[in-house]
Amino acid sequence: MKAIEQPPIYLRDVEANPQPSPYADLIRVARDSGREHWQIWHLFAFRPEVTSHLASFTEGVMRGPAPISGGLRELIAAYTSWTNECEFCWRSHAAVAAEMLGSEELVRSVLDDVESSPLPETEKALMRFARKMTKHLPEMAESDVAALRGLGWSDETIYYTIMVVALFNFYNRWVTTSGVHPVSDEVHRMHGKRLALSGYEPKNRLAGIRDSGM
Repeated sequence: MKAIEQPPIYLRDVEANPQPSPYADLIRVARDSGREHWQIWHLFAFRPEVTSHLASFTEGVMRGPAPISGGLRELIAAYTSWTNECEFCWRSHAAVAAEMLGSEELVRSVLDDVESSPLPETEKALMRFARKMTKHLPEMAESDVAALRGLGWSDETIYYTIMVVALFNFYNRWVTTSGVHPVSDEVHRMHGKRLALSGYEPKNRLAGIRDSGM
């Protein structure tokens, strides 16, 4: 089956030179099936000896044991990416969050306007914290942490929130500046379901795609 043509990323040599890795396999399987693929895989596939550590770190931050759910962590990631106007990342992680939280409407409402969304006030506070950290980093102060603590959030929760926001500020800049393009809504939803089920380790994602027959 002929692969769907996607516009190239800005780093043509990176896209053209995937190294042997599960990410290269993910690209090949998607292309063989004629589907769009997440172009961030090219960034991971170019130097897998380095990016494998990033994948493991992401798995730990987003799926490891934590006092806030994986779904809420994905929502924070999507909101951070929305704040940075990184279309690939916000659409990708909005899809994962919707799958894990069970509601596309909830996720969309948070992205559109946190204040009028049905999120509990305590979770709205995490989103405000994420936005300030992303847009107004020099203004962050101990009082911002104290405000979350005053709402009942533990230091461990705040620690994980900071890690998610920091991680996706990195991803947003990596992806946007490298020219990674978003895909169709259908494919974002499909990959969102895969990521929700199998997490961030590429071998698990590849196994899930093969088991499904994609």
